[in-house]
Amino acid sequence: MTGKSKTDIQNSALNTQDDGYLDRNTWLSLSAWNSSISTKALIVFAACFGVWHILTNIYIVEPGLWQNAIHFAGFAFLASVMFSPFGKYANRRYAVVLDVAYGLAIASAALWVAGAETGIYERTLAVTGQSWQFTLIDWAAGILLIFAALDLSRRVSGWVIPILIIASMSYILFLGSYLPGVFRAASLPANDVLFRTLYNDEGMFGILATISSTNITLFMIFGGFLVASGASDFVIEISKVIAGRIRGGAAFVAVLSSALTGTISGSAIANTASTGVITIPLMKSNGFRAKFAAGVEAAASTGGQLMPPIMGAGAFVMASYTSIPYSTIVSVSIMPAILYFLSVAFIVRIEAVKHQVGDDLNLQVNYGKLVSGGLTFVLPLTVMIWLLMTGVTPSFAASWAIAALILVSWATSIAAKFITNKSFEPVSMGPSKITEALLIGIKSSIMTGILLVSIGIMNNAIVTSGIGNGFSLMIAQWSQGSIVIAIVLIGVASLVLGMGLPVTAAYIILAILTAPALAGILADTIIIDQLVEGISDPAKSAMFALVDSPHAAKVAAGMAREDAIALMAAMPFELAITIRPLLVDPALQATFLLTAHLIIFWLSQDSNVTPPVCLAAFAAAGIAGSKPMETGFQAWKIAKGLYIVPLMFAYTPLISGNFIEVLQIGVFALFGIYALNALIQNYAEGPLNFVLIAMLAAGAIGAFWPLNLMANIGGAILVSSVFIISSRTLKKQLKATRE
Repeated sequence: MTGKSKTDIQNSALNTQDDGYLDRNTWLSLSAWNSSISTKALIVFAACFGVWHILTNIYIVEPGLWQNAIHFAGFAFLASVMFSPFGKYANRRYAVVLDVAYGLAIASAALWVAGAETGIYERTLAVTGQSWQFTLIDWAAGILLIFAALDLSRRVSGWVIPILIIASMSYILFLGSYLPGVFRAASLPANDVLFRTLYNDEGMFGILATISSTNITLFMIFGGFLVASGASDFVIEISKVIAGRIRGGAAFVAVLSSALTGTISGSAIANTASTGVITIPLMKSNGFRAKFAAGVEAAASTGGQLMPPIMGAGAFVMASYTSIPYSTIVSVSIMPAILYFLSVAFIVRIEAVKHQVGDDLNLQVNYGKLVSGGLTFVLPLTVMIWLLMTGVTPSFAASWAIAALILVSWATSIAAKFITNKSFEPVSMGPSKITEALLIGIKSSIMTGILLVSIGIMNNAIVTSGIGNGFSLMIAQWSQGSIVIAIVLIGVASLVLGMGLPVTAAYIILAILTAPALAGILADTIIIDQLVEGISDPAKSAMFALVDSPHAAKVAAGMAREDAIALMAAMPFELAITIRPLLVDPALQATFLLTAHLIIFWLSQDSNVTPPVCLAAFAAAGIAGSKPMETGFQAWKIAKGLYIVPLMFAYTPLISGNFIEVLQIGVFALFGIYALNALIQNYAEGPLNFVLIAMLAAGAIGAFWPLNLMANIGGAILVSSVFIISSRTLKKQLKATRE
C-alpha cells in the first residue's frame, strides 16, 4: 500500500499531462483518463485489445498462429510498458520512449513470424535435402521473440522461468548429448530448434498460447465485468447473510466470500487483496488473532483457484492436455472444492470455540447491494454454466456471459428508477464501466499471457527431447509403484517450483513431467488385479515374457499380489506404456489421467500458503499487520485440505464414481476432515482427553473408508459423539468458571 488516496493518484496522473510522461502507476485505470496523450492512447489500446479477444473467439475467424501471435504481441507490448526495467526513472520521457519502442519491436516480430510461415515452407521445399531455410529477418524476429520471452517472464514473475527456458533450450541444442542414461538426448541444429520453438504445436504459439488466447483471457475479462458491475459487493453481502450471526461469523464470511470470489478471479493473491481488505479487519475486530485472520483469508483465497467454473487457468490447461471436456473437469471439481472450503470452515469453528471469540458481532447487510449485485452475479454465471453444460466452447460461453451481464445491468438500472429504496443502486454497464471492466480483465491477464507463451519454449524442448519420459521413469522407480510416495515426491517438487513460479506455471511444468508417471501408477493398480486373477489371453500375457522377472511365467495362471507388484516394478517404462492401453479400458485410462492432473493441480496450490515463499499468506499478513512467516505457517495449517483431497482422488472414486457414490464419499469425508482438524488442534467443541482422541482417530478412519457404508456410519457416529461430549465438557467448564 502506498498510502495515497484516490484523489492523490488522480492528481498525480493530472500532473503528467503537461510534460507528456506516462504515469505507470495509474495508466491502466480510468482515473488516469485526464492524464497525458500517451496514457489515453494506452487505455484505448488496452480496451480495444480486450474487445478483440471477445470478437476473435465468436466472430473473427483467424488462423490459430495469427490469433496467438496477435495475443502475444499485445500482451508483450503492455508488459514492456507496465513492467519497466528503469525503476524509479520509469516515468521519464526517455524510459517511456525506449519501453514503447521495445514493446513495438516485439509485437512486430510476433506478427512477422506469423506471416513468414508459408515462405519458410516454400524455401525449404525448394532446397531439397536442406533443413529449414530462414532469412536474416526471420532469424532476427525469432531470436528477439525468445529474448523477449526470457526478459518479460523475468519482469512479471522473477528468474525461475527464464532459467528453466535457458536450461531446456541448452538441453536440446548441446547439453543433452553430455548427460548419462535416460536423460541423454541428441543435439539439434539451431535452425531446427528455432523452427520447432516458433511453429510446433508445443512451441511458443502452440497449445499453451491457444489456451491463453481463447479461454483464460476471456474469463479474466468476464471477471473484470463482474467486479466493475458491483458483483463483488454481492459476494460480501451474501456471505454476511449466511454466516454473519454465528460464532466466528466474520471468519466464515472470509471463507464464503473467497469461495464466491474464486468464481470471478481464480487467483489466490487477487482473492486475498480484494476480499482481505474487508474480512481481515472484520475478523480481528471479532476477536481473532491477527495471524489467524490472515491465515484464514490466505487459505480460503487459495481455494478460489480450486473453485469451479474458472479454477484459475488449471481447468483450461487440463482440458487441452487430457482431451477431456472442460465441462467434465468443472463438474467433477465441485465436490472437492466444497470439501476444501468446509475443511477451512471447520478449523475456524474450532478456533472460535477454543479461544471463545467470534461472538456479539452484528454484521449489517446492505440489501440493496445484495439484490442488485446478486442479479449481475448469479444470472451471467448461470448463463455461462448452462452453456458449458450444453457442450459449447468455454470461450463462447464466457463471451455470451459477458453479454448477459451487460443486459442484466441495464435491466436492473431501468428497474431501479421505479423503486423508492435508495439503497438499491445497481451499476449500469455504460461505456465507461465497460471500458473499466475491459481494463481490469486485460491487466489481470498480462502475466498469464506472457508466461504461457514463454513456457511454450520449455514445453517444446521437453516434448522434442523426450525428457518427460525420463522424469516419469524416475518417479516410477523412486516410488516403487506406491501412489503415496509418488504423490509426496510430486508435492515436494511443486513446493520447490512454487517458490519461484506462479501456481499455474508450476502446474503446467509438473503436469508435463510427472502426470504420465502418476497416471501410469494409478493404471497399474488395475493391471495388478488382473495379474492376480490371471490373464488368459495369450496375446496379452505373452508381452510379460519380455520382463526380466521370475514372476513373468505366472501371468496366465495368476499369482500372489506381492508377486504382481514385483512384476510391475520390474517392467521397463517403454514396455509399461505399451501394455497399459491393452489391459486397461480407455475410459479408465482417461479417468486415471484426469485424476493425475487433478492431484498435481491441487498440490501446485500449496506454494500460496507454504513457507518460506507463500505469496497469498504474505499479502494477507500485510493487510493484517502480522508477521509474514508466522502467518505462512498458520495458513499452511489451515489449508491442509490441499493434501487430504488429493489422497481421496487417488484412493476413492471421488471423481470417477456415480452421483450416489460421490455424495457418499463427500458427505462422510466431512466427518473425517473435522476429526483430523480436531486432532491437529487437540480441541473439538471442547477440550479432548485420551478417550476422545482415540474415538476421533477411529472415526476418521471409518469416515474416510471408501464406499463402506457401515464403516462410514460408524465413523460418523464416533465423530458426532466426540462433538457432543466435548461440547458438554466445555459448557461445564464455563459454568464452573462463572460460579
